[in-house]
Amino acid sequence: MTSTSTTSGHPKGLWVLFTTEMWERFNFYGMRALLSLFLAEALMMGKQEASIIYGGFLGLSYLTPMLGGYISDKYLGNRNCILLGGATMGIGQFLLFFSGSLFKTNLPLSTNIMWLALLAIILGNGFFKPNISSMVGSLYPKEQKNKLDSAFTLFYLGINVGATLGQFICPFFGDVEANGVRDLSAFRWGFLAAGIAMFVGTISFYFLKNKYVITPQGEAIGGRPKKSDIPEGESESAKFTTTSIIISIVLLVAATYGLHLLMAGPGDSIIKKWLYPFIFAAGISLGYLILSDKTITKIERDRIWVLYIVCFFVMFFWGAFEQAGSSLTFIADNQTDTRILGWTMPPSMVQNFNGIFVMAFAIPFSLLWIWMNKRKLEPISPVKQAWGLMLIALGYFIIATQVKGLGISGKVGIIWMIILYLLHTWGELCLSPIGLSLVAKLAPKRFASLLMGVWFLGNAGGYVLTGVLGALLPPTTEAYVKMD
Repeated sequence: MTSTSTTSGHPKGLWVLFTTEMWERFNFYGMRALLSLFLAEALMMGKQEASIIYGGFLGLSYLTPMLGGYISDKYLGNRNCILLGGATMGIGQFLLFFSGSLFKTNLPLSTNIMWLALLAIILGNGFFKPNISSMVGSLYPKEQKNKLDSAFTLFYLGINVGATLGQFICPFFGDVEANGVRDLSAFRWGFLAAGIAMFVGTISFYFLKNKYVITPQGEAIGGRPKKSDIPEGESESAKFTTTSIIISIVLLVAATYGLHLLMAGPGDSIIKKWLYPFIFAAGISLGYLILSDKTITKIERDRIWVLYIVCFFVMFFWGAFEQAGSSLTFIADNQTDTRILGWTMPPSMVQNFNGIFVMAFAIPFSLLWIWMNKRKLEPISPVKQAWGLMLIALGYFIIATQVKGLGISGKVGIIWMIILYLLHTWGELCLSPIGLSLVAKLAPKRFASLLMGVWFLGNAGGYVLTGVLGALLPPTTEAYVKMD
């Protein structure tokens, strides 16, 4: 039985994982679009408290993949963790549905259910996220690893298709108005749509995994860890001394406290004071623990160092890229003429060009890497990622030259924001899926999912930088006066 699609040149299992990830991102981003509004208005927490909870939720969602990766590598395997994570997230969405159904009659109970729901989604994401990405890499035998950049670019398309659909469909059902007033009881339908999507993805994976998510020889991929899965020359499991474990724990505590002293300011929320420092400290202490493995070889150590160095630079990319939700949206709101063919686009929609461009260019980029590889022109992964950093810098350089000298009432044409998002999307396609591919290529088998979790931790570090960079934008009243 062949597992390869004759039309794409990729294993059929890639499309199973593509679809599963698409539904999961539909679920996550659809819920995310409604969460802050639901907390602030339905549960009457107010915008400030809702923002703090939202930030903590996202931060923890990018911490738990390390836990899920470790449990997968050590005990359960990718398949079981994906099923466990998908089911847990689906249950979390249904709990949000019940919370959205009860808040009018029993607000305390509704609030408690909400906390339980967020916990389920955080834990479920931790089991799901690193393992499905790790499985993409496992689909390709050693002689086909040159296809991984193309494969992860296609996989990345699935992520963005799901996210775009989720951010449209869940608010369509969950954020509606009646007689000009937001219908708070409608939030539950958006959460229900997210939960249904998650279970569709999980159930489809359950029934298709044994037929398609297999090696070219027909063997299952992503089962419980066993010795036969370990490539020749690699150790079956990591071996940490008691001393190295104690040092890593002490390092985690000390780094968290030290970074807290450096990063925390007066009046900051507990998220900024402790969670953000903990994210950076976790990466440092985990790196030490992995490198202290007694079975690690020099080649493996060098590869892990490469991954950590790449994750370090990736933080700066995401710190700049995620300005789309903050400073770039403020520029779109106050300094951009958003009229297109007589229609004025809402400023919050301008960032949607990123999702549109990802869907438009993911397949061409995937084909480009294959075309360059066949002609021995394909650059190595770090060079592609350097292109990504240069493209995002170019986007900001262009918009900076346009807004410079606008004065107190000038505006730039929306075409410049479109060009910025086009360049940022090209940069994203050069960096993010290529990074996932690099982890799959370089990570030792016994650390495959754990190091995928470290990659997502690098993303989380970038989101922390997002707030720091966004704060550099001068307040509106000091920089310019918005003219209607």
